[in-house]
Amino acid sequence: FRIMEFDFSKYFNAENLERLMWALIILVVGVVIIYALAFIVKRLLPKSLSQQRKMIIQRLVYYSGFILLAFIVIAQLKINLAPFFGAAGVIGLVIGVASQTSIGNIVSGFFLVGEKSFEIGDVIKVGDKAGTVFSIDLLSIKIRTFDNQLLRIPNQTIISTELINVTRFPIRRLDFNVSVAYKEDLAKVKTLLEEVAKANPLSLDEPEPLIVFKDFGASGIDILLGIWFEKQNYLKVKNSIFQEIKARFDAEGIEIPFPHVTLYTGEATKPFPVMNTTTGKK
Repeated sequence: FRIMEFDFSKYFNAENLERLMWALIILVVGVVIIYALAFIVKRLLPKSLSQQRKMIIQRLVYYSGFILLAFIVIAQLKINLAPFFGAAGVIGLVIGVASQTSIGNIVSGFFLVGEKSFEIGDVIKVGDKAGTVFSIDLLSIKIRTFDNQLLRIPNQTIISTELINVTRFPIRRLDFNVSVAYKEDLAKVKTLLEEVAKANPLSLDEPEPLIVFKDFGASGIDILLGIWFEKQNYLKVKNSIFQEIKARFDAEGIEIPFPHVTLYTGEATKPFPVMNTTTGKK
């Protein structure tokens, strides 16, 4: 077999090496300028602007800067792009068919940004997952879960799934399900719960706390206590109200019931013996 000879001197002459050197210099300087410009734009953006809008503006600077830099480098190298456009059509068709999911995620990403259902820093729930949004990208959003794990969810999934924005509004309500024994005075229980809510400094007076007698449960009467609070105080409100209800019920002798089981042997059977473990007597 005859080995094909390749004329390196045709491509690696002094003129082409000079172009390559200048292209590398332009590339390095261009990258530095793009990052510096993005940093300056980020510092100049008003503080009132949301984190999501700041991120979008900063990425526009990156993308436009790198596209412009690519054209400058190509022009410096005097590369003829005409042969590539024909092949690009065929390759683009193949890639388009193979990447329908990615295209769907990109389109869904534009809808998410335009719809503004959530922004960076919001706490959201998607299905059984919850966490803080810290990145909204072209293909997916990234969530930091409460146990500090990274959760990536494709944009198409977000668009087609029920989503709850926990921190969208400045105040929210936390519901406590309380149960008391049937023997208790419900008027007294209602008064105690109102006093617990009003005494808590994190509980808002407006809207006022909600108290609803829900059901006659299997072991007691089920009551709903709803406390309105500022969204950043969620854990403090949950822990403090929980402790205060238990302490107040203990102090007033209000019984919090637990499941009761009654054993019945029937009239045809003899009573079964029960022994007192303290006295040892039946």
